[in-house]
Amino acid sequence: MSDIIHLLPDHIANQIAAGEVIQRPASVVKELMENAIDAGARHITVNIKDAGRTLIQVVDDGKGMTEMDARMAFERHATSKIATVEDLFALHTMGFRGEALASIAAVAQVEVRTRTKDSDVGTCLSISGSVVNAVSPDPCCVGSIFSVKNLFYNVPARRKFLKTNEVEWRHIVTEFERVALVHPDLSFVMRHQDTAIYDLPVSGLRQRILDLLGKNLNRILLSLEIKTSIVAIRGFIGRIDSTKKRGMQYFFVNGRFMRHPYFHKAVMQAYEQMIQPGEQPDYFIYFDVDPSAIDVNIHPTKTEIKFENEYPIRQIIFSAVKETLAKANSVPSIDFDTAGKIEIPVCNQTEEHISGLKKPAITVDQNYNPFRETGHLQPAQSWEALYEDFETGRFKSAEKVDVSSDNELFDKISSPCFQYKNRYVITPLKSGLVIIEQHRAHVRILYERYLGCMQSGHSASQKLLFPETVDFTAEEASVLPSLTTEIKAFGFDFSPQEGDSYAIYAVPADAAGKNATALIKNLVIAVMEDGALEKERKNEKMALSLAKATAISAGKILTLEEMDTLVASLFAIPANGITPDGLPVLTLFSDEELIKRLT
Repeated sequence: MSDIIHLLPDHIANQIAAGEVIQRPASVVKELMENAIDAGARHITVNIKDAGRTLIQVVDDGKGMTEMDARMAFERHATSKIATVEDLFALHTMGFRGEALASIAAVAQVEVRTRTKDSDVGTCLSISGSVVNAVSPDPCCVGSIFSVKNLFYNVPARRKFLKTNEVEWRHIVTEFERVALVHPDLSFVMRHQDTAIYDLPVSGLRQRILDLLGKNLNRILLSLEIKTSIVAIRGFIGRIDSTKKRGMQYFFVNGRFMRHPYFHKAVMQAYEQMIQPGEQPDYFIYFDVDPSAIDVNIHPTKTEIKFENEYPIRQIIFSAVKETLAKANSVPSIDFDTAGKIEIPVCNQTEEHISGLKKPAITVDQNYNPFRETGHLQPAQSWEALYEDFETGRFKSAEKVDVSSDNELFDKISSPCFQYKNRYVITPLKSGLVIIEQHRAHVRILYERYLGCMQSGHSASQKLLFPETVDFTAEEASVLPSLTTEIKAFGFDFSPQEGDSYAIYAVPADAAGKNATALIKNLVIAVMEDGALEKERKNEKMALSLAKATAISAGKILTLEEMDTLVASLFAIPANGITPDGLPVLTLFSDEELIKRLT
């Protein structure tokens, strides 16, 4: 029997590795930027075309490579960052596996131009599908220029399943931000379609966060810093009054971005009882630990990291966040150092002087009666007349409601409405008693209304007295153009300004008095939460987001007319028993159930 086990050719092995390391264009950007940092670069430029499908170019001013190093860099498991097993437990570099360049070269056309400072001339290396096409001298600058063209050109299935340019560009921006956030001591430039998206100079950590994610973060960030024998933690967390549905949340350890649900839970527990359910705080938390106490060799993407002292670090995170929030939200202290600023008058009057003062005279009209009729007041009307036709008028209004006959819940209303604890609307039906949660009911009503607006393409608007400006992150700004038509159908009127800012001139009529910038930003975030969605699903997400933000609150006192309108509008729409996200809107107590409970 012949042998059946054999070694795979290098080009096949490289494509298998590429499936783990290079998942999309953003993976290439991440790997090349990290290589540039490991090479000692002080300035890194990233050029993107067609969301990375056509070109991904990373230019750095690092130490560069010789011709032999350039050739070896594209071999599997060829690296300059580790030499022994012990090196894996003392990593100080971003990369170490020696898989990235080999994986990139297996699925793309790559050109490298590189030169060391000791060489008068550099090297140009061209490689496609793991095959070296040409090597030649090149008069390039010190550093390296990696140009990755036609990604997945030889793997049509992978290229076919790439998402839209909009989605792939968002992933690229995310990877760029993760690298730039942890290296404020380096300068970065990013261009897309030859347009500068970011130009980040060397700065402090706080300024780097503001440059990347928006100046409006400056007022909400609280400094976080603690040092212990096992970990040093620094960074920023958001104030409790700045939480939102989708927070900007980043963990970094020893200069490397990571995901860690266990530590995230510690942060969220520190915010418990201080923020609304479903709200998320912003945080940018940096860990400095002994490299031997962590293991980054878990996954090729190196975002999953194991800690030797997970539980103690979790407790430290919880305590540090809790203490920072407590300091920021404590009662302001009174400044008693007011010497020379405030003069407090001192009374030096003696008792004799006070007794000599003239006291004011107090007179009382013994004949005054506030309930006695006077000539200039009209006689009081009978109180019964004030309520004449009150109940009959309400019944007539209720009889106009046209509701479905498919369910006893939707019988015509024949009695008035009452509000309980400023949250529930109670009204009798022919078949029983229905209790309606007013906020959820209004969400259901507005959701259907906004979906109708998106289908018709227009809605009533309320002009703002003064335009408001909303600042988006680069990731959010990349999504907004594809949603402009739908957002304007709700009743918003807005236009782009300088950078990633937009001016808002009008909001939906139902949103009058609401925070316009938060409304439109939450619409974008609602779509981004689930990544790529079908158009219908995107519309539903935005309609639900806007409905929740503009619906009446659970604690609002409603007038009789408002309750009538709410109930009539709810019974006029289908599927009114639950909210769009599955929460119950109302409950019915039948006549039989009421009799049974009271007998």
